Amino acid sequence: MKWSHPNGLALPILSTLFQWASCRVVDFRLDLTWEDSNVAGISRKAIFTNGQVPGPALRVLQGDQVRVMVNNSMPFATTIHWHGIAQYGTPWSDGVPGLNQAMIEPGEEFGYEWTATDYGSYAYHAHTRAQMDDGLYGAIYVEPSADVERPFSLISSLPEDQDAMLQAEKNTHPIMLSDWRSFTSEETLQIEEDSGVQAYCASSILINGKGAVICPPQDHINDLTRSGEQNALGNNTMSDMGCMPPLPARLGFFPFNITKIPTGFYQGCVPTQGEQEVLSVDPASGYVSYDLISMTGTSNLVFSIDQHPMYIYAVDGQYVEPLMVDAINVYAGARFSVLVKLNQTVGQYTVRAANKFANQIINGTAIMSYTGADPTITNTSSPYINELGTAADRDRSVIILDEAKIVPFAADPPAPVPDQTQILNVNLYNASYRWVLGEASYPMSNEDLSPVIFNYSSIPAQYTITTKNNTWVDLIFNMTTIGQPQHPIHKHSNKFYVLGWGDSAWNYSSVAEAMEYIPDSFNLQNPQRRDTFQTPPSTPNKSWLALRYHVVNPGPFFIHCHLSMHEMGGLALAILDGVDAWPTVPDRYQLPVVADDPTTHQLISHPKFD
Repeated sequence: MKWSHPNGLALPILSTLFQWASCRVVDFRLDLTWEDSNVAGISRKAIFTNGQVPGPALRVLQGDQVRVMVNNSMPFATTIHWHGIAQYGTPWSDGVPGLNQAMIEPGEEFGYEWTATDYGSYAYHAHTRAQMDDGLYGAIYVEPSADVERPFSLISSLPEDQDAMLQAEKNTHPIMLSDWRSFTSEETLQIEEDSGVQAYCASSILINGKGAVICPPQDHINDLTRSGEQNALGNNTMSDMGCMPPLPARLGFFPFNITKIPTGFYQGCVPTQGEQEVLSVDPASGYVSYDLISMTGTSNLVFSIDQHPMYIYAVDGQYVEPLMVDAINVYAGARFSVLVKLNQTVGQYTVRAANKFANQIINGTAIMSYTGADPTITNTSSPYINELGTAADRDRSVIILDEAKIVPFAADPPAPVPDQTQILNVNLYNASYRWVLGEASYPMSNEDLSPVIFNYSSIPAQYTITTKNNTWVDLIFNMTTIGQPQHPIHKHSNKFYVLGWGDSAWNYSSVAEAMEYIPDSFNLQNPQRRDTFQTPPSTPNKSWLALRYHVVNPGPFFIHCHLSMHEMGGLALAILDGVDAWPTVPDRYQLPVVADDPTTHQLISHPKFD
């Protein structure tokens, strides 16, 4: 495949980080390989992107035209999704197989192109089956234009502080939070099918791809077990991996076969000596900025840096009124940009990421090291959180982010009344690892469809909702059963407004009707604009989440739970946006018709930029 360069610039091959600030067209190349790895000290196959796990960070300027050539040198097909990128006018580059494109087969290349319209923190990751859990993910940062107003004056009125914060943001660093298993994603999916047991445990928590398998003593695990977990366990205990064992109530009372579960799936902990990430900081700079990005498959992580409060200044790429917190629940798919003031004694401070879900007691750590710190001195920094992601000291005030307190920096309210309302029920379906969102459970086989972007009637209607262009749509996620975990809901294309949520049953036909009974549960004046937001827990009651968005980008887009095994289990839906203004796909992305006896079928072509 050839990619033309009208500006005469060569195509860079990324190694760690590239920034291209001098032109409007930015070209990247990502080479995907399937190799033996030792991530977290575990020997298994993994997806390497340009020779590393996670993949290299991509850095561009707001307004850049971005083109990414993906070369698949793996023995299986794949696609890449540009997480949080709105894809205005480029729905063929969103990366969902069966919706926006056909899979990139082994030995093939595919060129994605999109405009960096919105500033902020984003990510890229595999969007074929559960390949994200094999290491195909990386950070994207879109540097804001100079004329975009920053919220830093709300943190400090001192010009020197504001300059330091602006410089910190310009040099912001991604912190990628993820979890890692002893099994590849395909092995994990097969274990679920063979055993009937949902995959809800990890072997290690990773910070920027580094971590180790930690096997605490059983007494320590028992001491950490919360009362709710103890009630569910009865006479059992959490496993040596800190995992909830397979129990009928926890698995929805669907049949399962424990003899089909291999060691390392939920029990059989084997400690490893993995690497630990070190975040080097210079206190002379005053502040450091981090983009916290979660790409976990089963974990819901609470993040903190010992003795260093964080100013949250952007969420999912959008500026918010800064909030000072000690810890943040960075759930799967979410991004929180934070400023950390470097005003502590020169030394090393522990960075913590602890799972708050009841499925598993597991955590990971890194080190934030000041310039001049002696690495031989044992780190004894004082923690904000414990291994459960809760306050480490009940006698000490610890501020863990309350998302209800997030306020957009620039008010941009939604339409007061939607044009349509979709109530989407969420519950288990026929097995502990299968889910329903709306009317049906979205099957993995839909990835093999001829891409819907070429014909929106090609996908069965039970897996979709349909909208018209320039309309407002309410999506109500209704947890119809108790005991569900929180689902981090991610919407592709443009962002949604978070209107409200609650810990009771949804018994209303619309937001307007619900506001007659529970008005305090809603915010239509200055709600958050997000692309990922988690549902409230449905324990001990049912729960709901209400979102509203404006249809301005016609095309097929995915909405789903960002926990890999929930998405693969069917907790997903195709939104056919703007069917009355369906986009025309450029010639370079068209599917050629190929004769195939006795009928004719379609095959994907490589996009060309000649």
